[in-house]
Amino acid sequence: MEKALIASAQAMRAAGLNKGTAGNLSCRLVREGRDGFLITPTGMDYAALTPEDIPWVAVESGEFTGKRKPSSEWRFHRDLYAARPEVGAVLHAHSPFAVSLACLGRDIPPFHYMIARFGGDSIRCGDYALFGTQALSDAALAALKDRTACLLANHGMLVCGRDLKQALDLGVELESLCEQYWRASLLGEPRLLDAKEMTAVLEKFEGYGRQDEHDMKTGDKD
Repeated sequence: MEKALIASAQAMRAAGLNKGTAGNLSCRLVREGRDGFLITPTGMDYAALTPEDIPWVAVESGEFTGKRKPSSEWRFHRDLYAARPEVGAVLHAHSPFAVSLACLGRDIPPFHYMIARFGGDSIRCGDYALFGTQALSDAALAALKDRTACLLANHGMLVCGRDLKQALDLGVELESLCEQYWRASLLGEPRLLDAKEMTAVLEKFEGYGRQDEHDMKTGDKD
């Protein structure tokens, strides 16, 4: 699992989500009957990571094992795993367009139907708090209520998925939406989908990506 985490962390850079030692990534891992997670270590370049560098953190206590200290943002990873059993991986990145919008402190409204991919009719921007603090974790969990992604004011993006692949895919998709909203806003005020339109999208997204027999017969590929 450590190798998979490192590969996904390195893929974050290749996808343009991170540079240097910014950001962090984790995945849930039960060890000796204890719920916990592997997480990238603090202050280390992803390109140089080895499996021995990856610490494991207990969800219940926050204690960690391993030769490296966990990311300074381990608290919101732990709190997400504790509060949301469906979450299997958490990604935090300082990607250019997400950071740009986060520094404006604004939510991303329903300018595009793919906003619904993240569980609601908007992507919220959580309140600012000092990095690595419980206050930031509290703000993040509030912004992520009923969502799989949020922005963190004056900071970056936070995404959760069922596994590492989904978390990375959602991170890339969120950064793309941030760029699209940023570019559209340069030309004027984007047209927003109304509540009725977003309700219809959210209903359709309940079966998004499901390859069942009905989808195969109807050719529904969206």
